[in-house]
Amino acid sequence: MTLRELLGQGPADVHVTGLAFDNRDVEPGTLFFCVPGFTRDGHDFAQDAVERGAAALVVRRPLGLGVPEVQVEDVRAAMARAAARCFGDPTGTLAVAGVTGTNGKTTTAFLIRELLEAAGRRTGLLGTVKSVVGGREQPTVRTTPEAIELQRTFRAMLDAGDEACAMEVSSHALDPRMRRADRIHFAVAVFTNLTQDHLDFHADMEDYFQAKRRLFASPLTGARVLNVEDPYGRRLAEEFPDAITVAIDRPAAYRASDVRFGLAGSGFTAHTPDGPFAVQIPQPGRFNVLNALSAWAAARALGAEPEVLSAALARAGRVPGRFEPVDEGQPFAVIVDYSHTPDSLENALRAARELAAGRVIAVFGAGGDRDRGKRPLMGEIAARLADVTLITSDNPRSEDPEAIVAEILAGVRDRGGVETDVDRRASIARAVSLAEPGDVVLIAGKGHEQGQEFAGGRKEPFDDVAVAREALRAARLEA
Repeated sequence: MTLRELLGQGPADVHVTGLAFDNRDVEPGTLFFCVPGFTRDGHDFAQDAVERGAAALVVRRPLGLGVPEVQVEDVRAAMARAAARCFGDPTGTLAVAGVTGTNGKTTTAFLIRELLEAAGRRTGLLGTVKSVVGGREQPTVRTTPEAIELQRTFRAMLDAGDEACAMEVSSHALDPRMRRADRIHFAVAVFTNLTQDHLDFHADMEDYFQAKRRLFASPLTGARVLNVEDPYGRRLAEEFPDAITVAIDRPAAYRASDVRFGLAGSGFTAHTPDGPFAVQIPQPGRFNVLNALSAWAAARALGAEPEVLSAALARAGRVPGRFEPVDEGQPFAVIVDYSHTPDSLENALRAARELAAGRVIAVFGAGGDRDRGKRPLMGEIAARLADVTLITSDNPRSEDPEAIVAEILAGVRDRGGVETDVDRRASIARAVSLAEPGDVVLIAGKGHEQGQEFAGGRKEPFDDVAVAREALRAARLEA
């Protein structure tokens, strides 16, 4: 493909064999995008890209390095357009279901994939926990990859026989400074909720919302599924009156009633445009009922039959690290959950309370180098909703773990029943040792993650589920 075919400008005789924004990925014939970043500027690596064989550069300012340059106002926007063209605009054929929101993206995307597969449509997955392309699992680096990798993956899905894709779409990917999700045709877009998070990246909640809104305002988006239990979902519903709405306590196209919870999952009646259905899902918690309804609505919008959806939800597997039970035969429940925002922690604790015959014991921390404003909020929520609260480390990254704990504690008024220990393994063991029959231990914050991140980029292996199992087995041996 020529440079002009990819970008609509530039010399017509320059042939491009690949795209890259990382100079280390450049091979002879590559078109290199000089992406200005927050800490590094791609223009500074353009010379190395040319030395590696770059056929041309996309720049914001002239560099004069001896190869053709196309100067644009927004390098990332140009990269997204070129990526879609380079890989044949795959989402024009692949039916993509995009899920965005602060909480629930992973579970909802997993459920959409399972529902579409049950309906006979081979479906890929792009998300936080894993990716699936042509039925084969692949590791993930970030929730939503860069535009070049996204379009390459969509093409790989089509070539492998996938007909659809369920994907998580982060606010970073949607933000106009990043534009990772530009040029994707979303057959259906799902909004789960919006609560405080990522305010280290977004200026405020309105800026955060506007990033999410771009998914629904895009002319490339087809059907819209909105959780109108959430106030931001209601804002979107007012703007897009043809959207498909989901709720429990409000009027909606898809609504749940007679909701029941237990450790084995949730039951409810789904009131849908196709009539009422009795539904059982293996995921406990009110928030998972909303996730299931959203997945149902999205799959139905893509043509799946309602009878198939009702049966498939009952068979859906649990998502790793999302309200995941850890059972070693103990007389109390241990649950690992990814809840790392104020709202998700509150939802998880309320769900734990509904399951507990005794006390709720919470173990959680907060990530370093991230939104600091949510830390005292999480401290207040945990101290209010749990009977025992153990505040520990999450991923401290470059910050002092003790300082993070102190900021969480700032939100705790009554410190009775609150303990602190920056050793997460020790805190989990402490929670298990305190638990009595009928209690629920909630280990929150890291979920599926397989490591703990420290200063200098050091990452130590750490799996909350595995550590909880070790603690339960050790407690059994001591008994």
